[in-house]
Amino acid sequence: MTNTVPATVGSDSFIPVNTQTWVNGRHNVRCVKVIRETWDVCTFCFMSEQPVMYFFKPGQFVTLELEIEGNQVMRSYTISSSPSVPYSFSITVKLDANGLVSSWLHENMKEGDQLAVHGPVGQFNCIDFPSRKILLLSGGVGITPVMSMARWWFDTNADVDIAFVHSARTPKDIIFQRELDHMASRISNFSLHLICEHIESGQAWHGYRGYLDQSKLEMIATDFMEREVFCCGPAPYMNAVKKLLQTNGFDMSRYHEESFGEMPVGVEEEAIENADIAQDEADALTQADMLRVEFSSKGKSIQIAPGETLHAAASKLDLLIPKACGMGICGTCKVLVVEGETEMSHNGGITDEDVAAGYVLSCCSVPKTDVVLDF
Repeated sequence: MTNTVPATVGSDSFIPVNTQTWVNGRHNVRCVKVIRETWDVCTFCFMSEQPVMYFFKPGQFVTLELEIEGNQVMRSYTISSSPSVPYSFSITVKLDANGLVSSWLHENMKEGDQLAVHGPVGQFNCIDFPSRKILLLSGGVGITPVMSMARWWFDTNADVDIAFVHSARTPKDIIFQRELDHMASRISNFSLHLICEHIESGQAWHGYRGYLDQSKLEMIATDFMEREVFCCGPAPYMNAVKKLLQTNGFDMSRYHEESFGEMPVGVEEEAIENADIAQDEADALTQADMLRVEFSSKGKSIQIAPGETLHAAASKLDLLIPKACGMGICGTCKVLVVEGETEMSHNGGITDEDVAAGYVLSCCSVPKTDVVLDF
């Protein structure tokens, strides 16, 4: 979508400015700012050369397309900024000494650098689950999606009662603390509660200590059973939160968590089992059972067994369809089906509009007939 508005140049001349609206796909962006948040966390801000309104649902994420040591690397990061600041977007990244991408970003990404991003996508967002009473729970760098939500509600003067609860290792590890304090000081419907696991020598701290537990939750939000809960953090943190809520009989349909970072155990086990079954079935197939997948722009095609994904078909032809997660979450491997029928089992990495237009995620789509892809 493109909106054209006049831009004044001098006193009596006008040059039209075309402002595009962000849609899920591949986009070239430029780093315009690097902000040091804590000793090991940085925020990277991005814009396009031409004006783009980066509207997304607070809580969603993008996938960066990077070249590191000569190899293409894809990695997904939650957007930490709010769509209420529409002409740029930001990601906030914690340095992991053993993390290839986070280390590269901290050491190399600087103002002026260009890269491609894919997205935005993600089912974890506050737009699809509206409520008048919200409980935001985060641990560590898991604060990023709930910070995007909080910024959105704050900037839009939303009539939403927000309890913001963040857990960090020590006071020096609290991300966005000054901005959170500012929000809490400005509006009465934003209550801030910070919990530090431990306090280092010489640090002043007057907040909660230890871990989020039953007693702290009851003090922080006595009505937590009535709230919509959004949670993000390390897996042990989210597991502890879920167990705490379930023990209280919380309606878990009102619990939402961000989990694109790693493949859930159940999904991984199912994928392995399905792969073994597919291999057994493939061994018994005849040529007549095979399905043809054609990549029209590449002029290549291949016969594959029923149950094999479109991405697997591309790989057998040495065609690289970018992907980051491999389970229908990141949305990076989107392709257009020109002819034929496919079946897709995704996890939120594609919009209803894209599906209606004929797009599928190749990592989790299998052909039901012979198909032709625009790739």
